[in-house]
Amino acid sequence: MAFDLADKAAIAGVGYTEFSKNSGVSTLTLATRAIMAALQDAGLDPARLDGIATHRVGDSIPSSVVAQAMGIRDLHYFVDHFGGGGSSQAVVGQAAMAVAAGVADYVVCYRAINARSEFRMGGTGRPTVDSIETQYQAPYGYVAPPQQYAMVAQAYMQRYGVTERHLGAVAVTQRRHASLNPHALMRTPITYEEYLASRWVVEPFRLLDCCLETDAAVAVLVCSAERARDLKQPPVTIRAAAWGGGQTLFSNQQPPPGTSLAAQMAPRLFGMAGLKPADVDVAMIYDCFTPAVLIQLEDYGFCAKGEGGAFTLSGATALGGSMPVNTHGGFLSEGYVHGWNHIAEAAAQLRGQAGDRQVTGARIALSTGAPGYVGGVTSALLLEGGS
Repeated sequence: MAFDLADKAAIAGVGYTEFSKNSGVSTLTLATRAIMAALQDAGLDPARLDGIATHRVGDSIPSSVVAQAMGIRDLHYFVDHFGGGGSSQAVVGQAAMAVAAGVADYVVCYRAINARSEFRMGGTGRPTVDSIETQYQAPYGYVAPPQQYAMVAQAYMQRYGVTERHLGAVAVTQRRHASLNPHALMRTPITYEEYLASRWVVEPFRLLDCCLETDAAVAVLVCSAERARDLKQPPVTIRAAAWGGGQTLFSNQQPPPGTSLAAQMAPRLFGMAGLKPADVDVAMIYDCFTPAVLIQLEDYGFCAKGEGGAFTLSGATALGGSMPVNTHGGFLSEGYVHGWNHIAEAAAQLRGQAGDRQVTGARIALSTGAPGYVGGVTSALLLEGGS
């Protein structure tokens, strides 16, 4: 993909619901609440919406139903992408291409899930994932994300000498960030000793290595950069968007142990933006499990291969460090909305609206989707503030 997005599209509004363990409402209600919050944030009349986009894995409400609920009479653009967290940033990137090409004027992108009270990933009582590889996994009970990512983690740790101290540094640092975030589900700081004391889920993962299961929705409004300048909030320009893949943990073309699909995609992303990893001020890195953060720090070029653990342990990813990561607490502590609360936090940082967790002078932010081990795809955004 070589479409030039520079200064053509922007995030003009951000909205989200409360993060909880039991929303008590449908995913349609969550979606419309987040969308209305995003429109209110931007100061845009709902009647001007002409595009809507989402991704889901049988766990949410289709974009067409949300469009009807929002009263959109002339829908110019829609996406109802089947896929997990690897697709999250791609949905926004594709909406940016649509508004830049004039297909639609205002596209709202959303993700709404009752991921704790209703549709638990890898949970019982529902069909397994619709994938060819499932037939080789399900007979052995190998179907839950912690099991799948544990295999990646074991290979990564063995190859590069990564230890539980390095994994714990991710969990402890992000909880410290969440303690400054009034929206976070988990705000009580933790020590490394408390991390070690948390129960095993599947080796090498303890409970605090795993993302939260959350009921919530997040929505972002995408429009042209020119239109965004006429709205209520400082625009966050979509400097570049990239997506890619084609390999999974289960395929015969799987990535090398301890390497994600981002290793191949990141050069395209930075090349499109005309930036280098050193230009990024703050990063929201998909943290379904702690090793995913370390691996992506390496694959996006913030440190050498195998050095993500030491980089995190040094304090570089903490607020005040050289590369603050997941300043909201991430999926490990704020909540899990399948990639979307990362986009919301990146926008807040670039607007200078992150409160006590604000990174001073943040101008360029990276937000990433799932690294692609299970779904076979990944995606990322480079966003710019101050325009």
